[in-house]
Amino acid sequence: MAPDTATLLAGFLPFEHAPYFDFTRPEVAQAQRDAFALVRRQHVGTTFPLLIGGQEAQGTGTFGVTNPGDTRETVWHFQSAAPEQLEQAMTSAQDAFQSWRFSEPLGRATVFMRAAELLRVRRMEFNAVMGLENGKNWAEADGEIAECVDHFEVFARETLSWAQGKAVYPVAGEHVTTVYEPLGVVAVISPWNFPAAIPLGMSLGAIAAGNTVIWKPASETPLSSYLMVELLHEAGLPRGVIQFLTGSDDVLGDRLVDHPGVRMVAFTGSREIGCRIYERAAKVQPGQKWLKRVMAEMGGKDATVICADSDLDAAALGVAQSAFGYAGQKCSACSRVIVEDSVHDEVLEKVRAHAEAMRAGLPEDNALLGPVIHGGSMDRILGYVEAGKASARLVTGGTRIDGLHGAYLAPTIFAEVQPQDPLFQQEIFGPVLTFTRARDWRHALDLANDSEYGLTGSFYSRDPHKIAEARRVFHVGNLYINRKCTGAMSGTHAFGGFGMSGTNAKVGGPDYLFWFLQTKTVAQRY
Repeated sequence: MAPDTATLLAGFLPFEHAPYFDFTRPEVAQAQRDAFALVRRQHVGTTFPLLIGGQEAQGTGTFGVTNPGDTRETVWHFQSAAPEQLEQAMTSAQDAFQSWRFSEPLGRATVFMRAAELLRVRRMEFNAVMGLENGKNWAEADGEIAECVDHFEVFARETLSWAQGKAVYPVAGEHVTTVYEPLGVVAVISPWNFPAAIPLGMSLGAIAAGNTVIWKPASETPLSSYLMVELLHEAGLPRGVIQFLTGSDDVLGDRLVDHPGVRMVAFTGSREIGCRIYERAAKVQPGQKWLKRVMAEMGGKDATVICADSDLDAAALGVAQSAFGYAGQKCSACSRVIVEDSVHDEVLEKVRAHAEAMRAGLPEDNALLGPVIHGGSMDRILGYVEAGKASARLVTGGTRIDGLHGAYLAPTIFAEVQPQDPLFQQEIFGPVLTFTRARDWRHALDLANDSEYGLTGSFYSRDPHKIAEARRVFHVGNLYINRKCTGAMSGTHAFGGFGMSGTNAKVGGPDYLFWFLQTKTVAQRY
């Protein structure tokens, strides 16, 4: 008799988050430098293929990937898929679904556990690829790759947990079961800022549930995704389960979302694109036999509320870390600080000191402050900065950093920012932070909720009554009390927001796989 799910889960070691590397240790730092040298030897100058039907394929041409830390360097090249290759990938994904949908959950979980072991060995290599591709320093890249290890471990357990179905209330004369079945082909569309953890989380949700995937990474960061797909293949995932396509949005944008063969779109990116996908996916295309499901995570305008009774030093440090880590290019980054009036100036000065102490440099050299992703992003951010100078008080920053070959922007703080200001309301996605005064802590919570977004938020106070109220009314999907609003950990801080931050699918949480499943009730009369 086959063991039940509870028995299988009991056979796993207790879950523990992957520990981060301590780069202050000389031998660990040297190992990371060696990993950069390895990546440069093995990958720089290489042209990578598409993966269609388990086979490598060439596109209609190639495009280069620029090192944002030093934009003089093109690090590697990827293929530009043709429209007919999207059709081939869809056919292959549909064919693979016919067998993968019936694969054993234990087999899926075993692939994920093997992948976790393989990634543990290669973490520094993946760190280095990311640093060269999207400008993360060692600690930021390591945090993301550690999250990928956690994803593998978490999704292995969730695969088995969801496979057992749910109990129902009995009825005389019938045996009734409720089970969950996969949907079909899932299009995974991911951003450049978390090029490994975000597409991996969405893809693992899909394949853990028995679906197949068309994986479309951001063109700025395709190698972080490609290597993760190949790692899954090495761990035993059948090669046809994931189709890997790179290229232009005119081929892999609307055309992918609209395709009648796509059963679900899993997207992370901007509000603009997320809303476009949501709208287009609602239209039933000729030959389409279902209503498409859309899972979208669309950013944030995340606030930190600081009460007068807070530990102001801890609050200021948390703000600086969450606002300026990875140059503010996280959907969870703190971009608004709302402080009770009596301590506003003190907190502002503490955060300003942290910001001005940050030194810029190459991510490959582990500089604390790296570049924004490219010149176009820099221009957009500086547009907000220039407009903000007329509506608020520039405290520090707001200028390009000279002497480096990339889009480096000094950490920027505005004070006296009013709630109606675009600085307060719109996602800037860069190292720009606003300060706003609140009359009291309740007013601060009202200001924090004055946003169409609702992804993350922080609340600093020592008062249990205030904390209890914040837990009730702070309208975000991820609320952090007396800690920074970045750094969600898979399996613990299920991640996803309210409002225009998206559909609230909580990656890394106990409900996530339900997004990739449909429910089936079977009643059999005795």
